[in-house]
Amino acid sequence: MSNSLFRTKKISNILAEGSDDTHGGGGLKRVLTLKDLTFFGIAAILGAGSFSSLGGAVFHGGPGVVILFVITAIACAFTAFCYSEFASRIPVAGSAYTYAYASFGELFAWMIGWALIMEYSIGNIYVAYSWSDYFTSFLQKINIHLPEYLSTSYMEVKHALNAGSTNADVHEAWNKAPIIGGLHIIFDLPAIVINLLITALVYRGIKESRNFSNVMVILKMIVVALVILVGGFLVFSNGLTGNWTPANDLGVRSFMPNGFSGVMAAVSGVFFAYIGFDAVSVLAEESKNPQRDLPRGMILSLVICTIVYILLTLVLTGAVNYHGFEGVGDPLAFIFEKQNLNVGWMQFFVAIAAVVAMTSVLLVFQMGQPRIWLSMSRDGLLPPVFQKIHPKYRTPSFSTIVTGFVVGVPIFFTDKTFVLDFTSIATLFAFVLVCGGVLLIPRREKEAGKFHIPFINGQFIFPLIIIGSLLLLYLFNHNYFNEISTFHLTDAEAKAAVAGLDISKPAILQNNLDAALTAKQTLNASTIIFWIICFFISILAFIKKYSLIPLLGLTTCMYLLTAMTSRNWAWFASWLFIGLIIYLLYGYRNSKLAS
Repeated sequence: MSNSLFRTKKISNILAEGSDDTHGGGGLKRVLTLKDLTFFGIAAILGAGSFSSLGGAVFHGGPGVVILFVITAIACAFTAFCYSEFASRIPVAGSAYTYAYASFGELFAWMIGWALIMEYSIGNIYVAYSWSDYFTSFLQKINIHLPEYLSTSYMEVKHALNAGSTNADVHEAWNKAPIIGGLHIIFDLPAIVINLLITALVYRGIKESRNFSNVMVILKMIVVALVILVGGFLVFSNGLTGNWTPANDLGVRSFMPNGFSGVMAAVSGVFFAYIGFDAVSVLAEESKNPQRDLPRGMILSLVICTIVYILLTLVLTGAVNYHGFEGVGDPLAFIFEKQNLNVGWMQFFVAIAAVVAMTSVLLVFQMGQPRIWLSMSRDGLLPPVFQKIHPKYRTPSFSTIVTGFVVGVPIFFTDKTFVLDFTSIATLFAFVLVCGGVLLIPRREKEAGKFHIPFINGQFIFPLIIIGSLLLLYLFNHNYFNEISTFHLTDAEAKAAVAGLDISKPAILQNNLDAALTAKQTLNASTIIFWIICFFISILAFIKKYSLIPLLGLTTCMYLLTAMTSRNWAWFASWLFIGLIIYLLYGYRNSKLAS
């Protein structure tokens, strides 16, 4: 049985199954050009990350979070090359799931397809929440007020009350909510509505979705450019550049006031800002020339968005001291409020832009998930109904409707923090497998008009990079190896953990100490495991002469995974375990490779 769990599909068979004249009376429409794919990439990347999660990232890392954006962009760039190599070889729907099937085998393919549900569907829940925040903010600016119990999630209100929140909106939502059978009826109505509308649009067709997405991308790029220009001008004209080197708790001014560990604490928020560029690869079967345009679309969108994120971060941290972003869910509008840069018309403009930006993100993610289920159904791992294509609209109709339910139903009982962490770890897991998968597939001869990942022999270079990195860490941080092997809090770390808390509440202090200790233990254990794996990969690279770019993609993505908390890992492991059970009960027996 162990051999059959890792049975792989031949690339030629995957290509035959994904051709235009199969699957329910015809394949998906090939209508997307390079411009469309680039715009879809920008639509997916530039959204909730820049308009929402960026605030929390800045609060943790200060201006130095720019460094994390660069690190993450480099990791994503290496990964984009690996996605591009696969997309050029296998230009069909399915993304990382299909690529894993051709390299690691069926079990890993199923697990990565299962994990991608977290990236596209569950990730869209966070985007829907963020969209609702900006939409209700926009409505308030034109004097339309939704009841608080219809513009927030039940779990968010419950957690805030349990934490002793004094926020008036939270208490209003709880106290004024209708009660049925003892249950307070609190849910995010705008998030539910936008999910229904986006699902209907995706169901209607790829061409309509493309046109809608392109218009929204142009609008939000104009507004983001305006934020950078207006905000940047005011930072310099008001003499606020000192905010780029704020003082930490000890009074020392630094670009990274909380140190590099503070920067790494923002990894979920920063990485979430990049989630989406890989969604372009899901659209392979709807691209006119996927082997040429998919790689270019992914890389172009990634480069454009990285530049935008760096500029936005510098504007935000220059306009307001990084401490001011605690709990801020609308950072781009926040910097123009009266107590900050005081530009009222920009607040209004940003609110409109955010609604537009996150609508486009919802659209791209909602398009991605059905096409993954389509591919899994083709392979027999899901029931045949998931590969049903609408006879008129040429879209995966049933899968699209199911995606709408998978996004819509959890909106009633989840919150943003849970969804954000859950999504980031699943995406990094997919990236690790894609980069590793490129190392396992055989090299091919160059063909004109097709993307080829540049081959740089990593036999000697990669081991030298690993050894050099360890040497530099030792030279510039003598205590590094002692720090990662210490699993208890130092006095300084304990003081930092309780800084700013009410000392009259010892239970809260203890909870914070416990959380800090757990975070340190998880980070140190993950870091040790990371270096062991790097050492093992170095040996394989030396023996097998692996290509350098996939190796660098693999290690940078694994490094970002070290910053995930134990809670992230526990939920992710539980999710994968559920997926494994479903595979063994249905997918293993019904797989086309089983016969």
